[in-house]
Amino acid sequence: MATSPKPRISRLSAAHRAALERNPWFTSIPRVQREALLGAAELLHVRRGAMVFRQGDPIHAAGGGFYALVAGSIKISSLRQDGREAILAVLEPGNWFGEITLIDGSPRTHDATALEALDLLVVPPEAFVQLMRDGVFANAIAAMLAARVRMLYGLAEDATLRSLRARVAHRLLVLARGDATQSVQLRHDLKLPQEALAMMLGITRQTLSKELNALAGEGVIALGYGRIELLSLDALQALVSTG
Repeated sequence: MATSPKPRISRLSAAHRAALERNPWFTSIPRVQREALLGAAELLHVRRGAMVFRQGDPIHAAGGGFYALVAGSIKISSLRQDGREAILAVLEPGNWFGEITLIDGSPRTHDATALEALDLLVVPPEAFVQLMRDGVFANAIAAMLAARVRMLYGLAEDATLRSLRARVAHRLLVLARGDATQSVQLRHDLKLPQEALAMMLGITRQTLSKELNALAGEGVIALGYGRIELLSLDALQALVSTG
């Protein structure tokens, strides 16, 4: 195993650690590698609305690295030249991200925007390279990438094979597991504006509203201001399976 970088974090709170330990990927790593990862990180505070990175940023852009979100939420998105935005994911505390650019050396593939004030752990590129010399850690990163590929395949299947109703149901189930987190425990209450969900699905707000109202009418979900309550996970899963 490579020598662990010198610890840099002096203000990683109990709440920060609790957020990390709720993430299935992080807790799957042996403790030695987890502590080496945290030891290589710096704790940064980011204001609401700030860009963590932009699409096209190079690997050595200021503040760049492998990130862990320990407080706040981040929007991962792409913006077309005509101003249309596609939201790929909303990250919650505990998620690690930004590894692709550090692995292949290519620019960032999307924007990462702070939806609220953030606390971020940042592992600099040089430290990430050192950590990757440890086979256990490298295998953990490979597992992370495999999970992302599986999710992308699922989204591609949605776009090509499933009906719009089934696509909506599938995305609600993905969000119930924390979107990028994909926790084993499902939540029933999603705090998410319908406009953001429409951007995730690549449809208009009006089209989404029609589908959500239909699901609400069938007793599958309940709609509130800025939230969606999942009343029947089984019914959503049945829509995905048959859609």
